[in-house]
Amino acid sequence: MADRRALRTFLGPQTGALTFFVCMPVAAAPDCLTSDITLNSCCNAECIYSHARAPLKAPISLLILVLLLPAGSGRAAAAEGIAMHGSPRETAGFTHFTYVNPDAPKGGRVTLAMQGSYDSLNPLIVKGEPADGVRDYVYESLLARANDEPFTLYGLIAESVETPPDRSYVEFTLDPRAKFSDGVPITVDDVIFSHALLRDHGRPNHRSYYKKVVKVEQTGTRKVRFTFDRSGDREMPLIMGLMPVLPKHLIDPDKFETTSLMPPIGSGPYTIAKVDPGKSITFKRDPSYWGRDLPVNRGRNNFDEIRYDYYRDAGSMFEAFKSGLVQLREEDDPTRWTEGYNFPAFRDGRVVKEELPLETPAGMSALVFNTRRPPFADQRVREALIKLFDFEWVNRTLYHGQYARTESYFSRSDLSSHGHPADATERALLAPYLDQVKPAIMDGSFALPESDGSGENRDGRRAALQLLEQAGYQLKDGKLVSVATGEPFQFEILAATRAQERLLLTYAAALKQVGIDARIRQVDSAQYQRRKQTYDFDMIQYYWPVSLSPGNEQSFRWGSEAAVTEGSFNYAGVKSAAVDAMIEAVLKAEGSDGFVSAVRALDRVLLSGDYVIPLFHLPRQWVAHWRELKRPEVTPLYGYQIDSWWIAPDGSSASGDSPLQH
Repeated sequence: MADRRALRTFLGPQTGALTFFVCMPVAAAPDCLTSDITLNSCCNAECIYSHARAPLKAPISLLILVLLLPAGSGRAAAAEGIAMHGSPRETAGFTHFTYVNPDAPKGGRVTLAMQGSYDSLNPLIVKGEPADGVRDYVYESLLARANDEPFTLYGLIAESVETPPDRSYVEFTLDPRAKFSDGVPITVDDVIFSHALLRDHGRPNHRSYYKKVVKVEQTGTRKVRFTFDRSGDREMPLIMGLMPVLPKHLIDPDKFETTSLMPPIGSGPYTIAKVDPGKSITFKRDPSYWGRDLPVNRGRNNFDEIRYDYYRDAGSMFEAFKSGLVQLREEDDPTRWTEGYNFPAFRDGRVVKEELPLETPAGMSALVFNTRRPPFADQRVREALIKLFDFEWVNRTLYHGQYARTESYFSRSDLSSHGHPADATERALLAPYLDQVKPAIMDGSFALPESDGSGENRDGRRAALQLLEQAGYQLKDGKLVSVATGEPFQFEILAATRAQERLLLTYAAALKQVGIDARIRQVDSAQYQRRKQTYDFDMIQYYWPVSLSPGNEQSFRWGSEAAVTEGSFNYAGVKSAAVDAMIEAVLKAEGSDGFVSAVRALDRVLLSGDYVIPLFHLPRQWVAHWRELKRPEVTPLYGYQIDSWWIAPDGSSASGDSPLQH
């Protein structure tokens, strides 16, 4: 979005006080690898709570939202949701979301491809590599997210939510019709159990968020209240709304953290029909799903079966797509997008390529320094290696010039600080930490190094060598060595895919020109996951997706506590009082202007720390699919949603049988 006014269109009008509203019923997070990652495929563990385009496939039921008002303040107009900032878009009596086709036909099977493998069906714990789709299709939350609004939730398992203006607590009333797929009704006990289970045995992000809950109590037959600490985190009512609800009658807390391939029971629209460990997993639409007729579910969950097939590498995945074994592919390889689709099914129209709009931040795709290890604990070394990355050469020779450089943790949005001088609010937030913000980043003049694209990058090498000399290194017989110890400058870049390896080898060649020995090591997905979770690497390539409403997930990515917690997403090891303070400011921000300023302030301190080598992003979403797979006309803010697609009723392709039918 071009300016703050555009962002305000999504966040709602800015006011001096909270907007209060009452809703009336109308009827009842693979790992994030940059080489093959898109916003749609962010890892399940983070997507549970992140504001990225998490694949929340679980349906949304009605919500009666009652915000407690001060005495004499009166009641506000009706609405059917809760927004982080501003007011929800949907009004009372809406029949379906604008980004679905309410008359989409049901039936058929779709097969999707994932790279790697899996050894667990529990996406809510650190151990193991979970299968895709379990959190999306089997488990549901109290509330569910609308994908055409920055951060707005509507009722799902909970039919109402109540919170005061200061958001010091949140109270949910459960829908009496909600039940698990085994027919057992969902109760307040299940909600309280789920909170305690995930707080004590879930992933570190669960524990980080839930420690802000100081009291949990049943306040009625179908009511449960969570009271928060005094941190002032205004996102907590929404965080609790996204908490998955698990069946108390089926889970032993003492065994929860053990990986298992036993199909779990949830309340979502699909059940697990078949498990082929590490190779495939199949979900079948539940004919008894309790929420199947809700108006907000119209046009969603259209496939009878959804199957994920796992492949060792990106090349095998593409070959499976070309042959019809896989029906949809989100492309992130410019070379393949430009040259790779010259095969019979594309030429005769059975396969379709589409470029879809994206209205969300690009996120941060980067080479990540593990600052816990030397030599990357020295910021001068990190800054030198940033200058040695020749984006213009890489983009021209490897990617047909299709990428744009990522120069902010929130690129492609008004949340980015790039090109904007700090405003008064930002300067006030950053005043205690001015020594941790580079002047050029503060005044908006900062830009990443730019070469002429020839591959020489002389200016970058010259500047990098000056910084490395300041850090205690010198060139000796063509090798960069420590002046103090004589040890050569060498490190390992951990890779998980061949596509990553191609980029990394190009970068390693550039480092070799200044005497740095960067060794590329490709490992299998299981080993990569283990080493990443325990920070057993020097450098990795990673992608952090971002939404229009960044919040608590930022502490799990950049917070000081996360830096020393295994299983977090703070792979860089960021430990900064300035970063912690800016995350807190984001969580406490009221109104769209204050929120944007706080996010930009966070962006400035992260950029100033040189924790990563920012890479690049695509301007649009590239999607290829077999012709029988259809999508709604409207693409939401967060990009396409596969749960709103369907299979054409005729089910026939140009040359015969469709690969999408049973």
